[in-house]
Amino acid sequence: MFFELFLNVCAPIFLIVGLGWLLDRKFHLHLETLVKLNIYLFVPAFIFFHILETELASSEALRIIAFTLSTIVLMYVGSRFAARWFNMPLKQRQSLALSTMFYNCGNYGLPLVTLAFGREAAAIQIYVLATMNVSTYTIGLFLAQSHGERVGGHRQTLGKVLRQPTLYALIAGIFCKTLSLPISEMIWFWQPLDLVQSGLIGFALITLGVQMSQTKPAPFRAPLWSSIALRLIIAPLLAIPLVYALGFSREASASLILAAAAPTAVNTALLAHEFKGDVSFSTSAVYYSTLFSMLTTTLLVYLLKAWL
Repeated sequence: MFFELFLNVCAPIFLIVGLGWLLDRKFHLHLETLVKLNIYLFVPAFIFFHILETELASSEALRIIAFTLSTIVLMYVGSRFAARWFNMPLKQRQSLALSTMFYNCGNYGLPLVTLAFGREAAAIQIYVLATMNVSTYTIGLFLAQSHGERVGGHRQTLGKVLRQPTLYALIAGIFCKTLSLPISEMIWFWQPLDLVQSGLIGFALITLGVQMSQTKPAPFRAPLWSSIALRLIIAPLLAIPLVYALGFSREASASLILAAAAPTAVNTALLAHEFKGDVSFSTSAVYYSTLFSMLTTTLLVYLLKAWL
């Protein structure tokens, strides 16, 4: 059963990631362009579309947001303990915090949860994805700037936050849903939106493969171990009491716990690069956590399915 789960849940993800890796090796793809297409086109379209399509009570949506924010805070606390234990320099502490707080719930977690538990579970991840994206470009930006070498002031950082389309896609989706606007009846708009958002998962996995291909990881040493352990092992363990405390159903809990075990988000490496943090540590955290997640997420899916 373990091998069957790996074959049916994790193998499809890594097959597409591997395809992205091979395409980059052959054609030397431009990573920045792929990242911008994800951030400025696919993710906003996906969030806006699925907020309108997903039938979740507002109370449950708020609990999902609270869960996601709680995992971010707990991972920050865990990173502080690890940084003190290993006596890390300031830049490395910043990169450790970013690499553990923000996980790849989009181009990894979303297809993982969909393949493991179906499209009903994926609907929950819309609010996780939206919360994580907004948090990355608010909390993450300020954290990266405050601990890295300062590049501009807080006004510049706020400007970067306000330029993120995910925030506006989230607000627009909630606004349209609250007012019950008939967006889906606007065929000229709804059909192109549907076509774009449906391409997110495959395109995002290809992007992850290109990122893996272009990453030159540092040696796998002790400080990196702490990032991998916090991200892939400690995070889902901490998610267990959180889902009980917030009163989720078993099905919703399984989806949230599995998403919390996703590897480090690619955007954390981009933040470290932009704000002159420890880029080597950040890119290595993305690289190694993604590789090791092949084993950890398969094992977690096995345990969660047994629990269900």
